[in-house]
This record gives sequence, structure tokens and C-alpha cells, in this order.
Amino acid sequence: MGSYRVCMCFRRKFRVVEAEPPADVKEAFKKYADGGTQMTAEQLRRFLVEFQGDGSVSLSDSERIVEQVLQKRHHLAKFTRHSLSLEDFHHFLFSTDLNAPIGSKVQQDMNAPLSHYFIYTGHNSYLTGNQLSSDCSDVPIIKALKRGVRVIELDIWPDSTKEDVHVLHGRTLTTPVELIKCLKSIKEHAFSASPYPVIITLEDHLTPDLQAKVALMITQTFGDILFYPKSECLQEFPSPEELKYRIIISTKPPKEYLEAKEAEGKGNNIQKEKDSDDDAWGEEPSSITADHEKNDKSESEGSEVNEDDEENNVCGHEYRPIEAPAYKHLITIHAGKPKGGLKDALKVEANKARRLSLSEQLLEKATASHGNDVVRFTQKNFLRIYPKGTRFNSSNYKPLIGWMHGAQMVAFNMQGYGRYLWLMQGMFRANGGCGYVKKPDFLINVGPNNQLFNPRAKLQVKKTLKVKVYMGDGWHLDFKQTHFDSYSPPDFYTRVGIAGVPHDEVMKKTKIKEDNWTPVWNEEFQFPLTVPELALLRVEVHEYDMSEKDDFAGQTCLPISELKPGIRAVPLFNRKGEILSSTRLLMNFEFV
Repeated sequence: MGSYRVCMCFRRKFRVVEAEPPADVKEAFKKYADGGTQMTAEQLRRFLVEFQGDGSVSLSDSERIVEQVLQKRHHLAKFTRHSLSLEDFHHFLFSTDLNAPIGSKVQQDMNAPLSHYFIYTGHNSYLTGNQLSSDCSDVPIIKALKRGVRVIELDIWPDSTKEDVHVLHGRTLTTPVELIKCLKSIKEHAFSASPYPVIITLEDHLTPDLQAKVALMITQTFGDILFYPKSECLQEFPSPEELKYRIIISTKPPKEYLEAKEAEGKGNNIQKEKDSDDDAWGEEPSSITADHEKNDKSESEGSEVNEDDEENNVCGHEYRPIEAPAYKHLITIHAGKPKGGLKDALKVEANKARRLSLSEQLLEKATASHGNDVVRFTQKNFLRIYPKGTRFNSSNYKPLIGWMHGAQMVAFNMQGYGRYLWLMQGMFRANGGCGYVKKPDFLINVGPNNQLFNPRAKLQVKKTLKVKVYMGDGWHLDFKQTHFDSYSPPDFYTRVGIAGVPHDEVMKKTKIKEDNWTPVWNEEFQFPLTVPELALLRVEVHEYDMSEKDDFAGQTCLPISELKPGIRAVPLFNRKGEILSSTRLLMNFEFV
């Protein structure tokens, strides 16, 4: 029983009532229990195979589920009962542990070259907050690795004595952290969430002698788990399976002759454009494809320079020709771009596989004018996309543009927030959350007439996803009674939609259910999909507020390619992508 103050003298009382099973659940129970009041393990197995599409479920699996449900709901009766009541069956369906919407194991082929996978990629992985003044630390690196991030970026600079190496965001007020500390933390936590390789991308601003020192640090820290090729340049990258439990390095190889660049004014050329909150949860990703076009023009069109080119800057000093062969030898994924314009940078070399980095605006420019070249380049080479330099508050950008064109490393500020980050987290829930997601075949191979995938083309609908939102529960356990409204229980509604190629993107919403902690909607939506392989299901719950902005009440994003059909319990996450303990939705998914 909860009460809410209406005025000085009165209080309204509300009881949190457990909603009864939806009609579809009752009908399924009646059908598979053969009209009885109890469902046996064999009947449950038949339901899981026929209704839920879980063809691999055995009788022992269903017996284990019955045992777990009874253990939780009827602790003493578990020794005498071996079947489920309607309420037990509903509890099972509404359990995120027992009835999740996607699988938790690696299920894709992991024997293709690394370049055939989307890879969970971080940007400035050492920053704890904003890009200008936050602390540099190994803590965000550890957090990222524990979430399954597989690409860690470190900006390495000489310390004040020029004798050691620090990690920091150069020419800002960020406080440094020692490189060796970051490397040791990577070694300790690299495989806590996934056995597949961790790639360390180095933004190198070092002198040759410090590069040699870094080479020694890396080899001594990682030892036998460090992978580097025998040949100077790989023609094709090894597979994630071959590189299990290995660390690999990606950076621009040091030149034999390092000459000073004119660095005067370069560090102070910070644009005055404010880094807007364009991906805060109130803004729709689909409405922002080229948001700050006007303001970005000078940044994207003024130069073809990418981050890899910046690595040549060695603190504005001139050095004699000193090689760092040990350092160069450690690099598995060579970064850098050929001389010339964007089209030259996207050329595919027959005997060489490499990495190219483009800013988010330069990617938009490249895909608009050289879309086929981008897709062709990513079939063999790595394309890394990074946030524009004016995202001072560590916000992010729309990742779909990169993925639609085959970009493997769409680098994100993992300490950020907002809908774009939710999409990133949703994509990498696929394939057991291992941090590697196989690209669709149409992004890896050319078509029968040598054609390449064009994400902007209007294609025929391949399949239609039907989504039914039954009900929700758990907010009263995860939030304070007055979190959403000081005077009454919350008024929840759910938004459901698709993120993907432009022709598939859409958002819909349920009706508002007033004054109810356990809302029941029973509403169904249909989503025609032209490219389901790249589509993500977006789910958000909000609390309606008549006088102010609606309150956020949970979200999730799920890869449609791995969505399980049938009635499923869908866990919700907070704005940062951390799972809520109890809050979940009961939904039904059907492909037609």
C-alpha cells in the first residue's frame, strides 16, 4: 500500500496490484496443459518447441525450468510438486533469467577474417568524463572491457620530463595517467567478458626513443598473449577464433625520418561551436543524420586529415633519422592513409590490408559522394569512425551510418550517454555479447552483377516483425514511490520502433496507462523490414507528465537478427545502459 499527499489534510492511498496473466498466456497454458490446471515438464517442452521456436530444448531442460520456478515460488512444495500452475507459467514467461529475448552464447561463425566483423570500439577510452577537463584513468578502461568492448584507444604522450609516457587527451586540461598502469589493467581485465581479441589503438605522439620504450612496456606486460605478424604487412587479417585471448596493436607505423610539423596554433584552434546535447534521450536519432551540417562544414570540408595523420606530430620537435624497429614490428593493424584526397584514401590495395580513420562528418561526406568505395574498402580493410572534435561533453553520433557501409570500428565515448549509445549497446548484445558481430554477407561480398550494397536504395520488404507489448512490472522495486509523481502512481507508456536503414526506421507508442505501477497495454505493432540484418528493435518506457517533460523509465535495444520469437521477458536498462534489477516488459515477437 502506498500513499501520496494531495494537500495538507488528505492523502491518496494506492495498492501495487500484481497484474493477472494476459489472455495470450492463459490461452497458451490451456492449450499446452491440455485443458488442465497443471503443466508438466513434457507439456512445457512442447510449448517451448512449438510456440517459442526453441527447437533445441530437451525434456531435461524443461524439467530444470520447472524445478527453478518451483524453487523460487514454492520453496517447500518443490519436493512434492513437479508441474506448473498458470501463475507459475506466467512467472516463468516474465522471468528475464529463464525467458530472455535473445541468446547469451556466441552463435556466429568466428573463423572469418577480423575485417568481416563489427567490433565494439571505444574512443578516448581512458577519459572519465568530458573531453576537456576530466581525469584520465584506467577505471573507464576496466569498465569498458567488463562490458565487452574489444577496442581500447590510448593517446600516448611524453610526460613533463620527456623520459616516460603518459596517457591523456593532448592539449586539454585532462589529468594524465601512466601508460603502464593502463596496460596492466588491460591485461588483467581483457577477457573478463569475452575470450576474443582486444585491439589497442594507439594515438602516438612520441619520440623514437619513447616509442622503443613503449615497445618494451608492451612486450613485457603482455608477453605471450601479444600477437604480431611475422611479415611486415598482412594481406588478410586472422580470425577472432585464431586470436582468442590475444592482444593486438593498431597504430600508424613510425616513419624512418620524423620531421617537425608546424604545430603553431594547432593546439589552440579549438572551435567555438558548442557541443550540443543532440543525443540526449529526448532527441530522436532518426531526426539527426547530418545535424550540425552548417557548423561542421569548416571542420569536415576544410581538410581531408584524419586522426591517423595527427599521429605524425611528435611534439613539434625535429629528430634525426632514428628507427624504432621493435615498435614497428608490434603493429598488427597498420593505420594511415595514402596521399591525396578521399577517393585515394579509399583505394583497396591487393597485397595490403590496413586501417583508415574518418571523423563522423567526413564519413557522411564520403558515403554521400563515394558510397560504393566505402563499402568496397571495408570488405577487406578496417574503417574506424570517431566523434567530431567538438563533442566536448563526450556525446556520441549515429552509429548506423558507419555500420550500413561496413565500418568495423565505430568508436564511441563509452562514458557518454543517450540514445546513440543505447543503439551501440544494443548492436553488441548480439552474438553472446562477445564484442564481435559478423557483418551481413551483402557487406562482405559483391552481388551477382558485381553490385555493392546501397543502404539508401529502397528495397523490397524481406520480413515483417509483429511486436505485442503486454505489460510491465518492477518499477516499484527499482524506484522510490515519488520518483515519477509526488501525488499519484505513474502514468506509463511504451515507445517501440526500429533503428536501421532509412526506409526501416520508425517509432510508435502505446496508450498511457494512468496511476498504475504494473501497467497492462496489450497493444500490437507491425514493422516491415527491408534490411532486417542491420535492424535494431528500440524499446523505451516513459512516464507521462502533463506539466513538464515526460520522465524516463527504462530502455533497451535488441538486434532483430537474434530476436527470439514467442512471449519473452524483456529487461530494461537505465540511461547509462546499466540493467535495472526488477523492471521488465512482457512482449511477444512474431516474424511473418
